[in-house]
Amino acid sequence: MKALVLAGGSGTRLRPITHTSAKQLVPVANKPVLFYGLEAIAAAGIREIGMVVGDTQAEIEAAVGDGTAFGLEVTYLRQRAPLGLAHAVLIARDYLGGDDFVMYLGDNFIVGGIDDLVERFARDRPAAQIMLTRVGDPRQFGVAELDARGRVIRLEEKPRVPKSDLALVGVYLFTPEVHEAVAELKPSWRGELEITDAIQWLIEDGRRVESSVISGYWKDTGDVTDMLEVNRLVLESVEPRLDGRVDGASELIGRVVVEPGAAVERSRIVGPAIIGAGARILDSYVGPFTSIAAGCTVSGSEIEYSIVLPRSSISGVSRIEASLIGHDVEVTPAPATPRAHRLVLGDHSKVQISS
Repeated sequence: MKALVLAGGSGTRLRPITHTSAKQLVPVANKPVLFYGLEAIAAAGIREIGMVVGDTQAEIEAAVGDGTAFGLEVTYLRQRAPLGLAHAVLIARDYLGGDDFVMYLGDNFIVGGIDDLVERFARDRPAAQIMLTRVGDPRQFGVAELDARGRVIRLEEKPRVPKSDLALVGVYLFTPEVHEAVAELKPSWRGELEITDAIQWLIEDGRRVESSVISGYWKDTGDVTDMLEVNRLVLESVEPRLDGRVDGASELIGRVVVEPGAAVERSRIVGPAIIGAGARILDSYVGPFTSIAAGCTVSGSEIEYSIVLPRSSISGVSRIEASLIGHDVEVTPAPATPRAHRLVLGDHSKVQISS
């Protein structure tokens, strides 16, 4: 069995972060979301991966390399535009050959891995096997409709009027039969080749499609709220570790990780939290569910329930929370007078200001 990992897409809901960074490489607990998926694939015993990439190929390739660090063999497959999940299968046809494969969306996060899913598929070998979970707003996802016996009878991509609250989780398993379905597809109203349409084709053609409703944790890390929630979840399971330097005037409470080269001085850190390699925390408070990446500086400030990407600095700011701060950012207080807000914002930003 091979894996097809989708690591293209523009990540519009994470702008302006994704104007300069691949959405799959935005970190949770100081590790890119994509890496959690690669580790899950390797743990399931799969070694060969086709990585579908787009405009951020150079960045993805620099981070993942040839896959050796994960125990994988990675082949990069260029997708000229994000034309749908089924289009990714189409361009990977030669790479996949006659092998069964798992398709894994690189910005999805699933607790518990995919070992059981892969084992079940290898045993039963339906034409397709999908995972479903109940969501609050199914209009944002592919949606499955089940009959009274729990069998999949219809799938629809981001329906305006959903038939159920069961969304497709971003992990699919296929036999080579799916290539017949993909070859028959026409672009949807969104202008994309939809994997839901391919699976629907298999159902209507009498092929066996299996599903399971998962009760574990799953997130499509498509926006800031989801990123912060996944960061919270991962930090919940960290074990405290002190590899950096903490002075006698500082206090660490709970599960706190201080990575090599980091320094904490005259500060209070309440876990779960992680302080990245080479970061400096000075005269500050770092609250629960916060990830401070490598090379950052937090000085005379308070921050909680946030993600700070590498080499950023926060100085003299009284309180930051529920924030995602990008690479090489400087956060400082505004001048005391005149009373005004001075902003330098990327395209498509969203800002909330207390007047």
